[in-house]
Amino acid sequence: MTQQEPTQADFWFDPICPWAWIASRWMLEVEKVRPVKIVWHVMSLSVLNEDKEDLPERYRELLATGWGPVRVCVAAAQAHGPEVLGPLYTALGTRFHHEKLPRDRATITSALAEAGLPAGLADAMDSTEYDEALRASHSDGIERVGYEVGTPIISVNGMSVFGPVVSPIPRGEAAARLWDGVLLIAGTDGFFELKRSRTRDPIFD
Repeated sequence: MTQQEPTQADFWFDPICPWAWIASRWMLEVEKVRPVKIVWHVMSLSVLNEDKEDLPERYRELLATGWGPVRVCVAAAQAHGPEVLGPLYTALGTRFHHEKLPRDRATITSALAEAGLPAGLADAMDSTEYDEALRASHSDGIERVGYEVGTPIISVNGMSVFGPVVSPIPRGEAAARLWDGVLLIAGTDGFFELKRSRTRDPIFD
């Protein structure tokens, strides 16, 4: 019996987004129970919303702190290969969402160390050197789904969707069933949207 070739799932994330974080942890669960290989990509809520003027002040403040983490992710991928994005995202997301640490240099340096990456990459936080590559990665994801959505974006079998937006993290067989549903809609020509209003906050457990 030959082993099934893994299905590639491209996943665009912004490390400050709690909903992308939950979806990413679900995808890691899916890797355990389905023949799936995740390829991580960076997108940016700061880029997505930079021209919007009607944002609440609190969200505007959040976006101002969003540039540093995504710049560091792009710098790390350029210097050490895209495969470092998974471990770095895990290290950043754990600090941002579970430990509620500030999105500052100390937190990012700590995450770099956990991911086995040099602390000097934190210099990218305040540099525009990587913005062109950041915008290119962001555009690669967002142009697949349209500009009225955000992060995460998943692309599989030639079809891309925003989401899933789910809380708490589906695990085990529940993770597998949700993934099977994603594959089902991916194989449905002309499928565009399923949606309902969110009635609970992000749950990270």
